[in-house]
Amino acid sequence: MQKTDPTDNITTVSAQSLIRLRQYAAQLPLQRGKIHARQGGAYQSSFKGRGMEFHESRIYLPGDDIRNMDWRVTARTGTAHTKVFEEERERPVIFWVDLNDAMFFATRGAFKSVVATQAAALLAWSACLHHDRLGALVFAGDEHIEIRPRRGKSAVLDFIGQTCKHSAWQRDPKKPHAHTRNMDLAMARLRKVARPGSLIFLLSDFRDDSGNTLNGAARMHLINIAKHNDVVLVHIYDPLEAGLPAAGRYRISDGVQDLQLYTGDKALRQHYQQRFASQQDELRKLCRQQRMHLLPVCTQDDVLGSLQKGLGVGTKQHSQYRAAP
Repeated sequence: MQKTDPTDNITTVSAQSLIRLRQYAAQLPLQRGKIHARQGGAYQSSFKGRGMEFHESRIYLPGDDIRNMDWRVTARTGTAHTKVFEEERERPVIFWVDLNDAMFFATRGAFKSVVATQAAALLAWSACLHHDRLGALVFAGDEHIEIRPRRGKSAVLDFIGQTCKHSAWQRDPKKPHAHTRNMDLAMARLRKVARPGSLIFLLSDFRDDSGNTLNGAARMHLINIAKHNDVVLVHIYDPLEAGLPAAGRYRISDGVQDLQLYTGDKALRQHYQQRFASQQDELRKLCRQQRMHLLPVCTQDDVLGSLQKGLGVGTKQHSQYRAAP
């Protein structure tokens, strides 16, 4: 009998466990009209659907999206015109998966890297079920694995296989972090890969090397990507990042150094909690301004349930699948 790795789905992932997630694909539909993902504000918006190709220009009508205005025709004719697009048969669905050192952390549930990979696999199987083309950019530091969009089960298996083989999973926790996050480089590469009309899922904690929410270059790349695509920010976080534990003294370690953390200071607790809240507000504001969708997933929560809730999908057939057993 084959032995089960006790760390699987907690600190590591296996191709076998991600392949088994295929059985939940039907519970996470991505087809147009059934997705109402929450944006950065307090309202919901449907995805545009599959990729769009320009068809013709026509006179602007009340209610048309102003972002589709055909300014050249408008200037030439003196009458407001809007662009009309045709829906493609296949929509590219692209996953941007962060496997940087900071993602290999959790105090409850599973590592953020594990949750991000599981969420991406669930969404990838759903994309396969609905005949969308699947592409991906999996990165850590300077190492990027790029998978060009293609359709079918083989595309999902290739994505799973290459993600599980990424060198980030073989990191030595006893060695100091050897590279920066390079979020700007990873976002720049995504901008080159993403074809207009794509549905893009970014799975990360969205912190740069200084602990801030993205940086200037990464933010500008993301804004440009959002102009022509449906973008979903799947924000992976651990409960300890949202708030300190009960007052007391705790031993913490990064595998190299050990420190004592005292959490009884009320001012420290408030400052810590406010910092996370401010980062959340910054992400929500960015998503609201750029018409992107924000989907928070906690390391201790049910991954499938979090995706269903964030995408506005009914949960009557909820499977109770969790990130860790």
